[in-house]
Amino acid sequence: MPEVPTAGARGPFRGIYPMLYAFFGPDGGLDRVALRRQIEQCVAAGVQGLAVLGLATEVDKLSLDERQRLLDWTAEDLDGRLPLAVTVFGDSVEAQADFLRAAEAAGADWAILQPPRRAAMTEAGCLAFFSSVMAGSRLPLAIQNAPEYLGVGLGIESIVTLRRRHDAFVLLKGEGPALTIRKVVESTEGRLAVFNGRNGLELPDNLRAGCAGVIPGPETCAVQARIYALMTEGTPGGEAEAERLYREILPLLTFVMQSLETLHCYGKRILAWQLGLGEVHDRAPHLSPSDFGLACARRHAEALARL
Repeated sequence: MPEVPTAGARGPFRGIYPMLYAFFGPDGGLDRVALRRQIEQCVAAGVQGLAVLGLATEVDKLSLDERQRLLDWTAEDLDGRLPLAVTVFGDSVEAQADFLRAAEAAGADWAILQPPRRAAMTEAGCLAFFSSVMAGSRLPLAIQNAPEYLGVGLGIESIVTLRRRHDAFVLLKGEGPALTIRKVVESTEGRLAVFNGRNGLELPDNLRAGCAGVIPGPETCAVQARIYALMTEGTPGGEAEAERLYREILPLLTFVMQSLETLHCYGKRILAWQLGLGEVHDRAPHLSPSDFGLACARRHAEALARL
């Protein structure tokens, strides 16, 4: 498996970093107990870090106050046991710069900048936006380059330009197939630690492509942490076992990754069953679970529990 870069004293920036879900109570507010339980499960699973406030966290449905609360709760409950990556969401440079400072104050180890949700945003505008937010940052930074999900992103030339401008820009969060990620790894010539998302789809090939790690959902993080450890052993036997485990979870990953709405609806419920939580309360707009969908999710959860 190719060597991948690590970055800075806060590293190593590699491995499995599950993106935490936001659970809501019957009153519609954030559920602190559910957050704490999933953090403890992730830590016990042997992952290399945690992430919060990304697409899986339904960050676009959260108020600024709720985002700050989730950040503070996560940092408090994690208590420095693992590195913490925080996604920074906001439609203005000022909003992202402010939250970036809040992430640093909370003890985040690195931050992932999302492009603003502007209909008219161009690639050049996105590059200028990221560059402005990065100016003066003391945290190691990534950008979330996911045009398929967010509608805008950076091409390879813009990524290289941003890296030249800012020493803080040392990681990249992608959301694409392994073939695309491999091109990114090759084009950036080892200057960025590249993580992929997509809930861990193509995990073995992502690592072969040179990914530093993957940011999946928490529901499969224990198996994905085992796959990562086996792949990094560098032995034929370890790689074969990693492939076997990946084949076991692939049906579940395929099921929940049909859309972000499907992930929020069914991935979150699979995790809730693992954690022994009660009813999952969705925040609008959302996909409502069907009887058939719940039966599928139950079957996948039971298969996962046997691994």
